[in-house]
Amino acid sequence: MATPLPASTTAPRPRLPAAELDALCARVRTFVDEVVIPREDLARGHDVAWLDTVTRGLRAEAAARGLVAPQLPVEAGGLGLCWQDCARVFEECGRSVLGAGALGCQAPDQPNIDTLMHLAAPSQRERWLEPLMRGEIRSAFAMTEPAPGVGSDPRMLATRARRDGDGWVLDGHKWFASGAVGAAFAIVVARSDEGASWFIVDTANPGWTLVRDIPSIDSFAPGGHGEVLLRDCRVGADALIGEAGRGFDYAQMRLEGARLFHCMRGIGLASRAIEIAQGYAARRDSFGAKLSEHQQIQAMVADAHIDLYACRLMTADVARRLDEGESIRHHSSMAKVFVSEALNRVADRACQMTGAFGMCTDEPLAMIAQRLRPFRIYDGASEVHRAAIGKRVFQRGARA
Repeated sequence: MATPLPASTTAPRPRLPAAELDALCARVRTFVDEVVIPREDLARGHDVAWLDTVTRGLRAEAAARGLVAPQLPVEAGGLGLCWQDCARVFEECGRSVLGAGALGCQAPDQPNIDTLMHLAAPSQRERWLEPLMRGEIRSAFAMTEPAPGVGSDPRMLATRARRDGDGWVLDGHKWFASGAVGAAFAIVVARSDEGASWFIVDTANPGWTLVRDIPSIDSFAPGGHGEVLLRDCRVGADALIGEAGRGFDYAQMRLEGARLFHCMRGIGLASRAIEIAQGYAARRDSFGAKLSEHQQIQAMVADAHIDLYACRLMTADVARRLDEGESIRHHSSMAKVFVSEALNRVADRACQMTGAFGMCTDEPLAMIAQRLRPFRIYDGASEVHRAAIGKRVFQRGARA
C-alpha cells in the first residue's frame, strides 16, 4: 500500500505582526526598485549566462539585507514566512523579472525545493537539496515532452525508466525543461512499471544531453527552457525520489504551491506595468488634454485596478487555506485561471494605453506583457483547469 502523500506545505507558521510585515515589504520594495530593476537589461533577457551572473550578485546583496528566501524555514536559512505573508513579500519582489532570483524564490528551484523538503532521502538532501537552498546550484524540472509525449494529458508520458540491477535506466525526449541550461541536476518524470516516477539526474550524466535552449517569448527565465535527450541514462537506486509510481501525485503536490507563487509574483509585475502606463498617461498630451484626462484611459486604469484587487483577494484566500492546512486543489485551480488571465488583461491595457511606447522592446512594458503571457499555459493551461473545475463541481455537487 502506498504511503499517504506528505502535506503540500511546511509546518504551519505564525503570521508576522502587521507592522513588522509592512516594514519587511517596504524593505523589499526599496531593494527591488533601487537595486534590482536598474540591473534589468532588456536586450539580454535570453542570455542565461548573464542572468546567472547578475542573479548571483543580486542574491548576495539581498542576503546582506536579510531578504533571502522568505519562504524557507528559518533553520534552512530563510525568513520562515507563512503563505499569507509570502503573498505580500513576493508581490514586491515580483515587480522585477530579476526579483525572484535575487530573493532566492525563483522557479523551478523554489517548487523543487518545496517538494524535495518533503520527499528527499537523506543522501539526496545532502548532495542536492541543501546546496540548492543555499543558492550554490540551480535545478531543472523535466516533465513536458514534444508530441506525441506528455503535455497537458499525463497519460501520454513517454519517457521510460526501467530497472537495471540496483539502478535505473532512463530513455526519452524532454522539452521545455524549466531551468535546464546550467542546472546541476534535474527532476525527471519518467514512466516505470509502477507508473510515473521521479528521478534526480545529475546533468553531468553522459546519458543526459542538453540539445538547446528553446527560443521563446519567456525572457528572464533562469536556466531557460531546455530540450533534453535521455539516452541510456543510468542512475543509481538513490536517484528515485519518494516511491515509484507516485510521480503524478508528487507533481500535483508540487504544482499547487508553484501556481500560487506564480500568482504572487505576477501580481507584482502587472502592477508595475499599470504604474508605468499611468505615469505615461499623466505626461502625454493628446487631443488637447493629458491622456489621463480621457475617460477611455480612466476606464482602462479602473479595470486594471479592479483586476489586481480581485487577484490579490483570490491569492490571499488560497494562501490562507494553505496556512490552515486545507486542501487547495479546487481553489488553486480557480485562482490560477483567474489570476493568469487577469494579469494578462492588465499588461495588455498598459501596452494599449501607451501606444508605440508599449510596443518598444527596449522599454519594460512589452517585456512584461511577454513575460506574463506564458502563465496562462505554465502549471496547467486555463482550459485544462476549467475542465477539472467543472468536472469536480458536477461530481461533488459543489455550491457556487
